[in-house]
Amino acid sequence: MATDIKESARAIDAAAVMRLLAGRPRLLALGEPTHGQDTLLDLRNELFRQLVEEGGYRTITIESDCMMGLVVDDYVTTGTGALDEVMERGFSHGWGASAANRELVRWMRAHNDGRPASERLRFAGFDGPLEITGAASPRQALTALHDSLAARVDTDLLPCGAATLDRLLGADDRWTDPAAMMDPSRSVGRSAEAGRLRLIADDLVALLDAETPHLIAATSREDWHRARLYGRTAVGLLRYHHWMADTSPARMTRLVGLRDQMMADNLLALAERSPALVHAHNGHLQRDKSTMRMGDLPLEWWSAGALVNARLGEEYAFLATALGTISHQGVNAPPPDTVEGLLYALPQDRCVVDPARLATALGDTRPAHRVSPYYGYAPLDPAHLPGYDGIVFVRDVRQS
Repeated sequence: MATDIKESARAIDAAAVMRLLAGRPRLLALGEPTHGQDTLLDLRNELFRQLVEEGGYRTITIESDCMMGLVVDDYVTTGTGALDEVMERGFSHGWGASAANRELVRWMRAHNDGRPASERLRFAGFDGPLEITGAASPRQALTALHDSLAARVDTDLLPCGAATLDRLLGADDRWTDPAAMMDPSRSVGRSAEAGRLRLIADDLVALLDAETPHLIAATSREDWHRARLYGRTAVGLLRYHHWMADTSPARMTRLVGLRDQMMADNLLALAERSPALVHAHNGHLQRDKSTMRMGDLPLEWWSAGALVNARLGEEYAFLATALGTISHQGVNAPPPDTVEGLLYALPQDRCVVDPARLATALGDTRPAHRVSPYYGYAPLDPAHLPGYDGIVFVRDVRQS
């Protein structure tokens, strides 16, 4: 069996990845089992460069705030801003502090310098404006959508004026109170103002759709895509805040599901435009349901990858990443009867494995599920092997 597994592994590069797939997918998703490890991001950067040079990919999108990502995209496409400021303002979840993310942005800007717009690389965040401690105010997305439409359509078509929108939104800290994540009574998501804003957001998105031919002709298709992002984000945030105020037992399941739904909507919009490399946690990109425990509460919901796969089929491909060790996090050599342990026995430090050939090599042997020694690391679930198009294996992750 060891020889068969060895034969299923190849040195990881874009060509080896593409040989695993039926064709070039619109979305090629590369997962990671834990966040914050630049070793994994360096591998992502290298694969993206190869996909740009050999595979015709022009976009990379990561698990970061979709609105903040516009700051990065403006920088890499036009040079707007300074790199230090872009790293601070263009990423959520603290990802801007990563040396590997900084190198990605620097390289993309250098690659784009002097190229025509049609050949420039693009950056996008596909997460909602959400953090573990809560959700952003809908102000930025909603006012940006309103302003975009107000500048180009008859004022009488708008559901309200800017002053009314501002009054209904109120102070941003009403929306961002971190206590609301665990205490529904602290949320403003079901206030009369929030209910009115949900109707306004729906009307603005409907108006955007109805005026599409005029808006593209009056501005550009790029501006129209950005306005659609504002609309998706405003509607998604208002929906998320509404369910933050829920008191039913399904509250947290609903919230984690809504986050992945926002992710999926952003990914599907990107897929309309050009092939993209997607990078996020394995749990967001897998084709199966995601699960986690929040205290004593088990949660289960459809991942963004599952939602996208249902729409795109073979146009969506998913590479799950498995790790051997993360010694600085207490993740030591994996047990030999786990997927990670079987891959750890391979001679390569980094490789990509064909899951179909791996499954054949395993036969009736069922690998154990590796136990995670810390909350932020999620080993591969052997039951999900049929849903992987490839497994990227990294033997050792060292502290950056």
